[in-house]
Amino acid sequence: MPHSLTGHVIRFITHTRWQDLPETVRRQARRCLMDAMGAMIAGTKTPVGAIMTEMAQEQYPGDQAAILVRNRRASLVGAALANGFAGNALDIDDGYRRVKGHPGACILPVVLAAAEANRSSGAAFLTALVIGYEVGIRAGLIRHATYAAYHSSGSWGAVAAAAAGGRLFDLSPETLRHAMGAAEYHAPIAPMMKGIDTPSMGKDSIGWGAMVAMNAILMARKGFTGIRPLFDDTPEPRWVENLGREWEILNLYFKPYAACRWGQPAVAGALKIAREHHLKPSEIRHIRVRTFEAAARLPLGRPRNTEEAQYSLVFPVAAALTDGEVGPAQVLPPRLHAPELATLMNRISIEVEPSFDAEFPAKAPAEVSVETMTGERFTSGRIEALWEPPDTLPSDADLQQKFLWLTAPVIGRDPACNLAEQIWSADRWADIHPIIDGSRAAV
Repeated sequence: MPHSLTGHVIRFITHTRWQDLPETVRRQARRCLMDAMGAMIAGTKTPVGAIMTEMAQEQYPGDQAAILVRNRRASLVGAALANGFAGNALDIDDGYRRVKGHPGACILPVVLAAAEANRSSGAAFLTALVIGYEVGIRAGLIRHATYAAYHSSGSWGAVAAAAAGGRLFDLSPETLRHAMGAAEYHAPIAPMMKGIDTPSMGKDSIGWGAMVAMNAILMARKGFTGIRPLFDDTPEPRWVENLGREWEILNLYFKPYAACRWGQPAVAGALKIAREHHLKPSEIRHIRVRTFEAAARLPLGRPRNTEEAQYSLVFPVAAALTDGEVGPAQVLPPRLHAPELATLMNRISIEVEPSFDAEFPAKAPAEVSVETMTGERFTSGRIEALWEPPDTLPSDADLQQKFLWLTAPVIGRDPACNLAEQIWSADRWADIHPIIDGSRAAV
């Protein structure tokens, strides 16, 4: 192991210190915490958030870690499970283009529980978060390169979360290897495109990945042995060798809308046309969306639940044109059943553009054309999703505004503002109680 790629990963996990991280990485860690916490807090109010809170308390009871917002507690495994499902429940959490998935939502629930159990400082907590992103993105690249089928985020996120949580449990190098190996072996191998075709609460298997990661850590502490983690399986050694030199956390995208990332370029294009030409939904005769093939696979029917609304290409476009935004209010009842949204959805057609398909997954473009009732035609031109590196990343103020938009309806405006301010100084916390207590302040 000393000269293996896995050994290099383990040295990174055990030796990385907050004070040694570049300032750009430390700042990004706080930004990621702000964004992932906002998604998780808002996600607790979804149907799947309620179901998994009940499941955690019934099947994984305990008092070791908090289930956010609801002022309830569970075992470490139960808290990771419930908070993991909440983190991805609205599909508004961060992502990384080349792994076609979401690192933060799987890592944060495990790091939260581990930090609470070990009374970790804010700096230690954020360091583990960075470790999780860096290890996870590389695990995702390797997972996609070594399996023909497209597996969802939990399949590689479990390895990332085991690495991050294992750091906070101060696992030895050998125990870390077993924890990551056990996480990889037991991780959900979820067929993502089947999940696109038939949207369900399983989403990106993130909640299950978080649960597997926490179980793997606890099992390894007791002596459970795992397989050799996947890092030595990489077809591109540089993906792993640059760990600690190239910071992939800086290449994340963030999401301004509660919808699958593949549909967000079309949302951006539709809003661009509507704002430039002051269009109202009643003035629109037809909308044509040209996009890449994977996005065209998103269901086109009228959504029956929030998962179908999020994994739709036409619903978020209709919601954006009608309401000017796509957030929890749009993708949850009663708004997702609004007849005016269904009417506009019926006016949208989808086409696959081969040149756009050739760019995916490195880029995810679309083009939107609108024909009005009076025969005018407007086009967005080629457009990509907003908040994407390197050109359209959100500012700190943008991310805080998004955080307040998501959390104020759940915990109250003043508690949400206070929690946001706390997050910007998270590296100075003595422990993580500010984030645990702050997320339940108005419950």
